[in-house]
Amino acid sequence: MIHVFIGTQAEYLKMAPLLRRMDSAGLPYRLIDSGQHADRSASFRDELGLRAPDYAMGGARSVDSVPAALWWAAGLGRMLARRGRLDRTVFGGYPGICVVHGDTPTTLLGALMAKRAGLALAHVEAGLRTHRWLHPFPEEIIRVAVDRLADLLFAPDGTAAEELCRRRVRGRIVTGSSNTVSDALRAALEEGAQPHGSPGRPPPVVVTMHRVENLHRRRRRQALVQVITRLARTTPVRWYVHEPTRRALSSADRAGLEASGVELVPMVAHAEFVRALAQAPLAITDGGSIQEECALLGVPVLLWRGRTDRADGIGENAVLSRYDPGVAEAFLADPERFRRARRLPQSSPSQEVLEVLADWINGRRRTEIP
Repeated sequence: MIHVFIGTQAEYLKMAPLLRRMDSAGLPYRLIDSGQHADRSASFRDELGLRAPDYAMGGARSVDSVPAALWWAAGLGRMLARRGRLDRTVFGGYPGICVVHGDTPTTLLGALMAKRAGLALAHVEAGLRTHRWLHPFPEEIIRVAVDRLADLLFAPDGTAAEELCRRRVRGRIVTGSSNTVSDALRAALEEGAQPHGSPGRPPPVVVTMHRVENLHRRRRRQALVQVITRLARTTPVRWYVHEPTRRALSSADRAGLEASGVELVPMVAHAEFVRALAQAPLAITDGGSIQEECALLGVPVLLWRGRTDRADGIGENAVLSRYDPGVAEAFLADPERFRRARRLPQSSPSQEVLEVLADWINGRRRTEIP
């Protein structure tokens, strides 16, 4: 049995193309939701056309604060001490392989639970690094830990595969043609609905910010607010606000942004967001997935980060700010020079993952036949 262990919006988005292909191929799998984004996961699944999980963990609220994260992790951690119950409840008593994605707390807990239950482990989006243990935290530590535990490591590109080779991981490294986000991006662009906006008005700049190292660093957060406020004097700006970001922004920040003309809007469906991103004159973000999407779309993007674990677009359409106002100003002075042609890959990385998993399952079945 293939167990797919996910629980965040990004994991659902990037794994949805694989899950749909597994459904089409008739390859059985067990879907496990960690509960990390519990109050939104049902809407993610509805939007992406995915079925309900076979097992859902956690409570009814998302893990979007430090106290909530500690409570959630402690609750799931207790399950690790009871291997028999873990095997029966979370994994339904089925042997096989557990697939985790990326570098979230869900990724680490899924990996630990799978190994505790005696399952093989596959890591999708393996091999990414910033080479700074505490930047970002805890993602960098999670990447290294899960890569060491994994039996199958799906690297999104040759750079990630080389990193895994240098670290001498014990699992089998599979180099993909790109990240599975390219499949999700293609599906979103093919949908018919158009992003909301005013007729005749130029498309707005797209802004997002949600990373812990920005939300809880007042200087970084306010520096971004100042950059966006200045930009909005000459260019329409739309900031898609995550719930933790809404709580982190002060009332003065929000008032200043709105007074300058910045649209502060809640997060929207992925397909709508992608089409807005594709039309945008530029994007400002701290999100790794959005960096990848901008690289594929060729949209100029300013990364509000000190370091990034992804090479996508760097030196081409993407500029790493390192929180330097001078870098931001130089980028915004002429963002169009960073625009590149759209370059969606012809191959499907999700199909590549599916084929390896199917071969792995079939190989196990053959060895079990006396």
